[in-house]
Amino acid sequence: MNIDFHRTFKKRYKKIPVKVRSQFDERLLLFQKDSSHPLLSHHPLSGDRDGQWSINITGDWRALYVWLEPETVLFIDIDTHSNLYG
Repeated sequence: MNIDFHRTFKKRYKKIPVKVRSQFDERLLLFQKDSSHPLLSHHPLSGDRDGQWSINITGDWRALYVWLEPETVLFIDIDTHSNLYG
């Protein structure tokens, strides 16, 4: 699986707490091995985020991505649940 990161994602990633960055890095490895692993709570979004997918980083943090090709994803955002969906 090919993974890329949007510039918005990169900017937010740099600003989030170190512990959350570490947890994202762990979840990213898990995502690469098995994108539908239950720990990720991997699911498609709807409404104004139709076409985007979410994975769980912590109880409150989420990472959003889009599929570019069958084997390529682009992570577009990372933030708390309330900031992303509120």
